[in-house]
Amino acid sequence: MILKANISEAFTSLANARQRTILAIIGIVIGIGSVIGMVSIGSIAENEALKQFKDMGVDVVMVRLTKGSPSANVTLRDITALKEEEHSILDVAPYLRSSGSYSIGKKSIYLEQMGVTASFFGMNKIRLAEGRFISDLDENRYFCVVGMETAAFLRGIGLNPLLGSQIPLGNRIFTIVGVLDNVSDGGMRPYGLNSSVVMPITTAGRFFEKSDIDSFLALVGNTVSPVQAKTDIQNYFRVKSRELKVRVTTAEELIANMKKQMQIFSLLLGAIGSISLIVGGIGVMNVMLISVTERRMEIGLRRALGAQQGDIQSQFIMEALVLCLVGGVIGIVLGVIVSFIFARVSHWEFLISYGSIILGFGVAAAVGVFFGYYPARSAARLDPIKALRS
Repeated sequence: MILKANISEAFTSLANARQRTILAIIGIVIGIGSVIGMVSIGSIAENEALKQFKDMGVDVVMVRLTKGSPSANVTLRDITALKEEEHSILDVAPYLRSSGSYSIGKKSIYLEQMGVTASFFGMNKIRLAEGRFISDLDENRYFCVVGMETAAFLRGIGLNPLLGSQIPLGNRIFTIVGVLDNVSDGGMRPYGLNSSVVMPITTAGRFFEKSDIDSFLALVGNTVSPVQAKTDIQNYFRVKSRELKVRVTTAEELIANMKKQMQIFSLLLGAIGSISLIVGGIGVMNVMLISVTERRMEIGLRRALGAQQGDIQSQFIMEALVLCLVGGVIGIVLGVIVSFIFARVSHWEFLISYGSIILGFGVAAAVGVFFGYYPARSAARLDPIKALRS
C-alpha cells in the first residue's frame, strides 16, 4: 500500500511540474535511446553478417590485386587459370565495378555497374526474381541483369515487362535478361547489387573506363584450409609478377574485422549515451532539489504528523525513479524505432534485442536512484520546525 501510494504521489508531483519534468527526461531519453540503438543495431549487423557468411560459406575468399607498377598487368585468363593450376581452388569469380548517373526515359538514376562471369552468381548465392543470370554464352554481348531497386525504378517509368526490354547506358543499348532478388550487401559482398546493372565481364571490359580486373572471389576446396588457399593464391600471382600486390581476405578475417568495427561503434555510442545520461541525471537531481525547496512546508507537516526520515527519503527517491523510468521507456521506444529504420534502409532482418531493453530499464533505474539519492537525503534531513516556519 505504501509503495502504491508513493508511486501515485510521484506521478502527481511530476505532473504538477510538467516543464521541468520534460526538460529533465530529455537527457535520459537520448542516453537510453543511444544505448538501445547501439546494442540493437550491433545485433542486427552481426546477425546479417553471420547470415551472409552462412549463406556463402566460409570456403569463399576475397582477393584484391594492386599494381606496384604499370607493367604488373593481370588478364582475365590469368585469373580463370588459377583454378586449373592450384588444386586448392575450385572456382573463381572475377568482377569489374563502375558507377555513374544515367538518363533513362525522362528520369536519371545513379547505378552501380558490374561486369561478372557466370560463376559470380552461384558463388554469391544470389537468387533470381525472374529471368536468368549472365552465362558464358553472353560473352561480349550487351545483355544485363538488374537489381531489385533498379527494377523498381524501371517499372516506375513505365518499363514493364522488364524481361526483353532495352535500356540505354552511355552510348550502348542493353537488353534485360534477368532481375535479381533482394541481396544483402557488405561482408563478403562489398557491392550494391540491389541498385546495380550486371553485365558480362567481357562487355564491361570494353564499356567501363577502367577495364583492369583487380578483384575476384575464389572458392576453396573442402579439404583445404582458407589459410593454405591464401598462400597458394599469393604464390600463384607472385610468379606472374613480383610487382603485383595480392591481398587475400578470408571469412574469418572479415568476421574479426566486423567485430572490431562494432566494438569501436559501440564505444562511440556508449560514450554519447553516457554523457547524455550524466547530463540527464544532473537534470533529474536539479528538478528534485527544486521540488524539495518548493515542498518544504509539506515535508515539515508530514514529519510533524509522524513520518520518519526513511519515509520522506523513499518518497523522493521514488519520484526520481519514476522520472528516469518514464524517460527510459521513451528512450527504449526511440532506440527500437531507430534500429528498425536502420534495418529497413539496409534491407536487413529486424531483430529486437530483449537484453538491451532489460539493460535500458536497469540503467534508467540506476540513474534515478543515484541522482535522486542526494535530493531525497536532503529532504529527509530537513528540520520539521524550520520547514513549517518556511
